[in-house]
Amino acid sequence: MNLSRLLSVGLLGLAVWVYSANAWGQQEPPTGGVPAHMVVTAEPKHGNEVPTISQADVMVMEGKDKDTVTDWIPAQGDHAALELFVLLDDGSSFSLGRQLDDIKHFVEGQPATAKIGIAYMQNGIARVEQNLTSDHAQAAKALRLPMGIRGVNASPYFSLSDLVKRWPADNARHEVIMVTDGIDPYYGIGDLEDPYLDAAIDDSLRAGVIVSAIYNPGVGHFGHDYWLTYWGQNYLAELTDMTGGEGYYLGMTGSPVAFQPYLNDLAQRLQHQYWLGFLAKPEKKAGLQRVRVGTEVKGVDLVAARQVYVQAPQ
Repeated sequence: MNLSRLLSVGLLGLAVWVYSANAWGQQEPPTGGVPAHMVVTAEPKHGNEVPTISQADVMVMEGKDKDTVTDWIPAQGDHAALELFVLLDDGSSFSLGRQLDDIKHFVEGQPATAKIGIAYMQNGIARVEQNLTSDHAQAAKALRLPMGIRGVNASPYFSLSDLVKRWPADNARHEVIMVTDGIDPYYGIGDLEDPYLDAAIDDSLRAGVIVSAIYNPGVGHFGHDYWLTYWGQNYLAELTDMTGGEGYYLGMTGSPVAFQPYLNDLAQRLQHQYWLGFLAKPEKKAGLQRVRVGTEVKGVDLVAARQVYVQAPQ
């Protein structure tokens, strides 16, 4: 083989190698993950003191895989913005009237960085009595006695979904405190799976809304039937657990003596929240992905939603 032909073969081989390397590179899966975020509450195991938690202390797990944490920012200062709706059941018993002062004090006691809205569950929608406002005294004035008519609220989970779907996205924390018996008259009581509850959970997770709930009995027979209230409280417990909130109830059919202890606890939780950012596993389509958030720091639990909405990879 002469020299010119040898050079031609060598150049051809080099070109094939370069092309193959480029083609292989294009077939490689994308590195890293898809940016995702959620709000996490640091809950002390004893007392009210929350230990210091750094970004390096936080773990996000998807199955057995550990995601990369990119942000761990306290919801304070420039990051303290909060939008909170108080969502009350218009089918509640009039005993709720005894709790209105506690709710007013809670609303008026929120920091200036919080916007408060007041809405009532009515005929399957969230009837907004006061839009989100920084004027906490004005928001407190919108509180009123419930109508006290069984059925006026339809399913409380219809109203929650309605509220969440109409809530514009922004850079503030979005949270709801529901006051209801949790009973869903539109589905079979005693069923482990309620499609309307599941839909409300799904809507809240997709919108990144944390839902907490205070059990309060409904009017009439629903207000003292143990079987009905047992399942209503179970549904509320599932809703709050799945979305990263807190459920408050006594495990009985009666009305709480006071809401103040519950609302004080909720106020403490709002003061110990963080913005968590991480790289989630890339999936073919956008959707909810199951995650676990935890830490090895002693004396504290990290409470977060069980699923997070992740965009499709670009």
